[in-house]
Amino acid sequence: MSSASDVIAPDACAVRVVDAAKVAAVSASLPDTETITELAQVFGLLSDPGRLRVITALLEGGEMCVCDIAASCGHSESAVSHALRLLRANRVVRVRRAGRMAYYRLDDSHVRLLLDLALTHVGHGEEDP
Repeated sequence: MSSASDVIAPDACAVRVVDAAKVAAVSASLPDTETITELAQVFGLLSDPGRLRVITALLEGGEMCVCDIAASCGHSESAVSHALRLLRANRVVRVRRAGRMAYYRLDDSHVRLLLDLALTHVGHGEEDP
């Protein structure tokens, strides 16, 4: 009969052996702390459904003003403006001013690629039986 201490968690190593060469190679290739922090901030921005709706609207609509984004997302202009301020501060979107109007778009193709990949990933799970 086995005791509770003999039971190995499904995500734990059955035998604790560290592959020093692999650990060293992986550790050397990891981004620095500042980069990881910035990456976490971007993913944090993307984790909010409201901001994600704004980003997705820009992905589909291209350059849009706050009024159009708000109407597309079903959010208030105030909520969209707040989301855009955060996204702009973290270089996810950029703004172009034309007189009194401000038009927002995704900052660069990397943001578009990240969103396209995430949408494909989410849709991938729906295709499986």
